[in-house]
Amino acid sequence: MLVNIDNPRRHRVIGPTGSGKSNFINKLTGMKEEEGAKGLESCTQKIRVFKVSNCCERYMFLDTPGFDDTYRSDRVILQMIAEWLEKNYRSRIKLSGVIYTHDITKTRMTGTMCKNLLLLGQLCGANAAERVRLVTTMWDRLEDQRVASSRAQQLEGNFWKPLIMEGARHKKFNNTPESAWDIIHDVTGDAEALLLQEELVDAERKLNETAAGKALYTPFEKLLQEKKDTIKQLSDEAKAQQDPALAKKLEAEYKRIEAQLQKTWVEMEKPKISFMRRIMLFFGKKTKAVSSPFGMCDRG
Repeated sequence: MLVNIDNPRRHRVIGPTGSGKSNFINKLTGMKEEEGAKGLESCTQKIRVFKVSNCCERYMFLDTPGFDDTYRSDRVILQMIAEWLEKNYRSRIKLSGVIYTHDITKTRMTGTMCKNLLLLGQLCGANAAERVRLVTTMWDRLEDQRVASSRAQQLEGNFWKPLIMEGARHKKFNNTPESAWDIIHDVTGDAEALLLQEELVDAERKLNETAAGKALYTPFEKLLQEKKDTIKQLSDEAKAQQDPALAKKLEAEYKRIEAQLQKTWVEMEKPKISFMRRIMLFFGKKTKAVSSPFGMCDRG
């Protein structure tokens, strides 16, 4: 089969820290496990790009840090991923598929896992959902395969159901190169732009205005507000107890949080589209809608 070597298939591998993203890449590329990969800390510190050929086709794989990274906040990770996606989309480069890894040995869905799923849906959108493969890993670490199968069925019928209804599919990874390539070859057809790419480039939105950005920034604002309220309450108590030094210290902290909170709100309220595009819309240009498995987003 003849393949355009200037246009390789590009797949992105994402998932929670420790779910087997890097190991999946290693099985595809033949690379050895990175030192520290079996520890509790994050292994992948930046977006890593790997190029490999298989069955007369060229592939490019992206290994991305998990949103629960040991050293960096989720907002920093999202910014890193968004910058890469935006840059390549402007160069007319799209992803052929998205691999989301999930450790089947986990006995429950944590808040972090649910957050990762939410971000996956907001990153990809409904149009690209059929290019998503929900890959369960670590099957070889469980003696009772019936337990693993039962967990996989629960994932398909509950937590993964919105994505599966939009076209995503669950695949089992057996920790072998053959199994990894079977999953990659299962993703066929033309590449699709991700929702995040369309929002950043086509709709000219800022990151915190995108569906994925809002999923992170809204909880961030809530936490800031809660912290601000707590500091204010402690400050009032310190004043009531006539402790000037503590009251002054708490008041300074309160002002710092107030400024940080105000900055966040200002960023969220900045114009979503350019002045010229607002003029075009004013004179009758209709807006479009971009769908996501987790809701709808207006496109300017």
